[in-house]
Amino acid sequence: MALHAPVLVLKDSLKRESGARVHHANIQAAKAVADIIRTTLGPRSMLKMLLDAGGGIVVTNDGNAILRELDLAHPAAKSMIELSRTQDEEVGDGTTSVIVLAGEMLHVAQAFIDKNYHPTVICRAYTKALEDAVAVLDKIAMSVDVNDRGTMLGLVKSCISTKFTSQFGDLIADLAIDATTTVGVDLGQGIREVDIKKYIKVEKVPGGQLEDSNVLKGVMINKDVVAPGKMRRKIVNPRIILLDCPLEYKKGENQTNAELMKEEDWEVLLKMEEEYIENICAQILKFKPDLVITEKGLSDLACHFLSKAGVSAIRRLRKTDNNRIAKACGATIVNRPEELQESDVGTRAGLFEVKKFGDEFFSFIVDCKEPKACTVLLRGASKDLLNEVERNLQDAMSVARNILKNPKLLPGGGATELTVSASLKQKSSSIEGIEKWPYEAAALAFEAIPRTLAQNCGLNVIRTMTQLQGKHANAENAWVGIDGSTGEIVDMKDRKIWDSYNVKAQTFKTAIEAACMLLRIDDIVSGIKKKQPPGSGPSQQKPTIVTEGDADNEQMIPE
Repeated sequence: MALHAPVLVLKDSLKRESGARVHHANIQAAKAVADIIRTTLGPRSMLKMLLDAGGGIVVTNDGNAILRELDLAHPAAKSMIELSRTQDEEVGDGTTSVIVLAGEMLHVAQAFIDKNYHPTVICRAYTKALEDAVAVLDKIAMSVDVNDRGTMLGLVKSCISTKFTSQFGDLIADLAIDATTTVGVDLGQGIREVDIKKYIKVEKVPGGQLEDSNVLKGVMINKDVVAPGKMRRKIVNPRIILLDCPLEYKKGENQTNAELMKEEDWEVLLKMEEEYIENICAQILKFKPDLVITEKGLSDLACHFLSKAGVSAIRRLRKTDNNRIAKACGATIVNRPEELQESDVGTRAGLFEVKKFGDEFFSFIVDCKEPKACTVLLRGASKDLLNEVERNLQDAMSVARNILKNPKLLPGGGATELTVSASLKQKSSSIEGIEKWPYEAAALAFEAIPRTLAQNCGLNVIRTMTQLQGKHANAENAWVGIDGSTGEIVDMKDRKIWDSYNVKAQTFKTAIEAACMLLRIDDIVSGIKKKQPPGSGPSQQKPTIVTEGDADNEQMIPE
């Protein structure tokens, strides 16, 4: 037994060494991703110009939009990009902060990996730090009145002050608040549901000025009426019927054969088709509609019957657009015309009108009473500008939605992170055992956000950080941070630089949980078969274990 013991020890140390190598490779990959978008944090941030797969150009400083275009080989780098996407889907803002914070958390963990700390110990300390950080957020959060438009406007403006559209002043913030308050639904018990994806449509129409953009009290669709000459293009207070069925004769599933013995039978067959369509139209016209919209086809004969009765019709509408119109004008989408009832007719719209922008026709169903869906019409000089404005508008709407859902504010400008860092440093002295050091390192990692802000402002980083740490160490004022535009150290309340509670809490949770996940990886096993040269037989390949040397040889970041 004594003979075998050294071999076992040797195996164990080899295993630990290979685990450390993979940790190093993962940490380096995560840091590389963080370094790409580090310069896009804050109001004085740089823009990135990206060449997308289609050969188009994207100019943006949105963290998620940048990382989405990258094609990285390293699996740890790919998982970092997923973080940014998750953050964007959950809260719509903080996509850059989450990557910078996760990269810093992994960077400070590297020293402990080198000292042979077990990753589980580091993860335990990080999880404890996360719980305490969220407790600090709850303590310094400030409630806000969502009905006070001035406060809401200031909050959304401060959140998009880091974006390209901040130069257009209140415009984007106004659009975002109007849109989100329109589609908000009270679920009772003070809970408010705001579905941005389903019920807010952003329509980009090149031409005009950005100042012409507005939120419609209703819906706009890229369609014209079926027969422009015969049907009205402007109707005041229209009665609207929405259908999810074709207004044409049913076609056979596949080849349909009909044997006709006499010539008159053919006429009978045609007559039956006509009567079927006439019957459907009669059932619809019974309710005296002004506008009929269907998601499916509408035959020439049905068009004739409808236009004869003075009814305008639109066909082949998208399902999502139909849902929005139903929410806006109070109609119910009906699947069979024979089941129509008076309550299914939409009467809340004030105006139906078809307008022409450039070469295309757009139908407007606007001036609705209490619409629960809306369209944001964006006008601008070029498509690139409109795409960037749309990205910024999505962020602004997400911020407005977060506040409507959870009306709590936190200081921006790195003040929150500095307060959390100072609190964790104080608490680390009371923690016993080996977890104390990683816990303290996590506290230092939170300072990455204000440090990056200072760097991007072109300040003296060391002097600025020392001043900030001094102010927060005494716990004088939790709201002292950096004004990203001027680089001054000020009270965030005075400058109205705020962040949404939901965004900050989600950023901390996502960053720390992702760092823990990457730290617990000790092997990267590749199950991808290498391509065989033509003519060679299929060889049974074993899964290969990638060590740090191999991982570094792969091209992690495209040059």
